[in-house]
Amino acid sequence: MSRVYNFSAGPAVLPEEVLKEAADEMMDYKGTGMSVMEMSHRSKAYDTIINEAEADLRDLLSIPDNYKVLFLQGGASQQFAMVPMNLFQNGVGDYIITGQWAKKAYQEAKLYGTANAVASSADKTFSYIPDVSDLPISEDADYVYICENNTIYGTKFKTLPDTKGKILVADLSSCFLSEPVDVSKYGLIFAGAQKNVGPAGVVIVIIREDLIREDVLKETPTMLRYKTHADAKSLYNTPPAYGIYICGKVFKWLKNLGGLEAMKKINEKKAAILYDFLDQSKMFHGTVVEKDRSLMNVPFVTGNEELDALFVKESKAAGFENLKGHRSVGGMRASIYNAMPLEGVEKLVSFMRDFEEKHTAQAD
Repeated sequence: MSRVYNFSAGPAVLPEEVLKEAADEMMDYKGTGMSVMEMSHRSKAYDTIINEAEADLRDLLSIPDNYKVLFLQGGASQQFAMVPMNLFQNGVGDYIITGQWAKKAYQEAKLYGTANAVASSADKTFSYIPDVSDLPISEDADYVYICENNTIYGTKFKTLPDTKGKILVADLSSCFLSEPVDVSKYGLIFAGAQKNVGPAGVVIVIIREDLIREDVLKETPTMLRYKTHADAKSLYNTPPAYGIYICGKVFKWLKNLGGLEAMKKINEKKAAILYDFLDQSKMFHGTVVEKDRSLMNVPFVTGNEELDALFVKESKAAGFENLKGHRSVGGMRASIYNAMPLEGVEKLVSFMRDFEEKHTAQAD
């Protein structure tokens, strides 16, 4: 069977080149006589894998020397707790609620102190990014928190909030490495790997060194302290070794493409093909305010639930997988991450055009 076009929001499509390399090395990684899956994380071979992965990520993002890179487990959702546990000094976090994941992080922070919702787009089903130029930032806030790209709702911060001098913490899970980022504008960035970087099971944390503290909330388990992992260079316990190996291959793939500036241009081209069609279509329409549209996640609807269901069914039969929208919003969603080829988006739009002609004719 040939490969499908996988529009899943995560775990998501990976570069074929990376999958083929991993397949070639599955039984014998570089003459070791074993798979990376079987390899000790304390071995010399694995030490090279994780160190190269970090070095390549630092190159891609031009990560300043005063930031640590951590390869952790527990997914982005575990960071919802680790952030307040480690960063609360005054016990206050200000949250901008732009979707389900920001809301979950906000609710989690309430378990450990005070979480303030300083802005929200819940009033219009998270279809836009609120104005973040002059927020009521709390004087005693330890940080301001955003989910920069909202996977379910298809919105993206194009301008970072004015935090009024407070640390910015950002969940970049669904836009990580899709475009250049000025890491120095953030105190802490985290991203689940399973959307743009690798398989599920790895979360990458980029944290400024002064935020790696001894004086965290006293109930914080050893495994949930950033210092534990920073001191051990992500090897305090057995890491998600194979997942990190795949991430490392994706980093090299991105560097070979020309880095994040090149990747951004490709992503803009792919997104434009789909958004341009949605903007002129009589049947399909996007659900996001134009200026806040994500390059990565594109939700759309027909306005008719039966037609939406038929589209999902027929698109699957045609080799387009995972186009059903998130259960909380319905409709459709195309996640067009880095590894989705341009051809996949072109073929999807062609299918959508044919579907529209066919079913408009039926309706007439």
